[in-house]
Amino acid sequence: MSKLWQKNSKVSEAVEKFTIGNDQAMDAYLAAYDVLGSIAHTTMLSEVGLLTAVEHTQLKKALIDIYQKIQAGEFKLNPGVEDIHSQVEMMLTESLGDVGKKIHSARSRNDQVLVDIKLFLRAELISISGAVQNFFTLLQEKSEAHKNDLLPGYTHLQLAMPSSFGLWFGAYAESLVDDMTMLQAAYTIVNKNPLGSAAGYGSSFPINRRRTTELLGFETLNYNVVYAQMGRGKAERVTAMALANIADTLSKLSMDVCLFMNQNFGFIHFPDELTTGSSIMPHKKNPDVFELIRSYCNRIKALPNEIMMMTTNLPSGYHRDLQLLKEHLFPAFTQLRNCMEMASLMIQNMEVKKDLLEDPRYQYLFSVEEVNKLVLGGMPFRDAYKKVGLDIEAGNFTYSTQMKHTHEGSLGNLCTTQIAATMQKVVASMEIVKVEQQIKQLLKL
Repeated sequence: MSKLWQKNSKVSEAVEKFTIGNDQAMDAYLAAYDVLGSIAHTTMLSEVGLLTAVEHTQLKKALIDIYQKIQAGEFKLNPGVEDIHSQVEMMLTESLGDVGKKIHSARSRNDQVLVDIKLFLRAELISISGAVQNFFTLLQEKSEAHKNDLLPGYTHLQLAMPSSFGLWFGAYAESLVDDMTMLQAAYTIVNKNPLGSAAGYGSSFPINRRRTTELLGFETLNYNVVYAQMGRGKAERVTAMALANIADTLSKLSMDVCLFMNQNFGFIHFPDELTTGSSIMPHKKNPDVFELIRSYCNRIKALPNEIMMMTTNLPSGYHRDLQLLKEHLFPAFTQLRNCMEMASLMIQNMEVKKDLLEDPRYQYLFSVEEVNKLVLGGMPFRDAYKKVGLDIEAGNFTYSTQMKHTHEGSLGNLCTTQIAATMQKVVASMEIVKVEQQIKQLLKL
């Protein structure tokens, strides 16, 4: 089958196979968004006089039909069809004749794939933001439920000071707020319309780029047509960094869980059905879920660097190198969502050990508390520090496990409500509902 860009010469089969690579599989991620972009584009073309009202109606109806097939899982690329753009145009031409051929007026495959990727990334960032919010809520609930359950705190993996499960869960919840802030930044960069930049140098047609921006629910547009093309690679890299930050939080949490579950710690417990065993050691309960989360997330953390290296030294304009970015980035969204879902399942069923710090092995965790008591009684800090240190060396150290921490973010004042308000502020700034409503409107006949 000839290609949309092909003239009279035949391309080598080996070259064709190599240059297409895995792109057809990656186009499955973009199919629905390609149709959305085409609906907006043809709507604009009709409004500027490049399509008649009748032609626009025919095209929109046919495009919505294709969109519904995609949503129902009934859409696929025909053998020999190069990409999603070619498949959609072929289907339109088969059903509408010459009208279908008009869909490509005033655009290039370059800006077509750009808008597809922007729409895909935006939708995936919205989906990830929902998963982050759900996980955040769970961590906050656990933080409040276990705010009075003390836990050893460590520095250098050595016993340091008393902590609590409330502080521990709450720390990861607040970490997700910063991760969401980075996600929001990526969303802001992604939520700009490149359509109309054509091959990267604009068009002599009297197109209305603001109109397609409005129709697709973008916040604004990439104004400079050269930068619209240069933005490919950057949008992916920034998005990958946002994913990597969330992955870093999950990876660190997973490492904590693996330690805390270890028999030498024994801080937490999971039901047998959520752990795995050993083929020869009957006592084993392995944290395989968290080990895999840790590894998946560490791999996601490598994504920004992979994309950075793949786009290193590229000049402005489009280059085929950019095609490969999809293979690295697109599957990461599903992987990260799966990791959050599994972490949620595990934490929902996590049991914490009560009264951990009553064990004398943790007595020196309270050394700072005893120093502070002396200071509050009027003794200079350096003298109090020395006295408690000498008591420890002489075996005369006495302590109490009763503590009263009151400042913001401490054992006795977790600031759960304030952290939740910060998260909501970040999420609200994304105006996700506005985008979803606009896409629904676009799909109405």
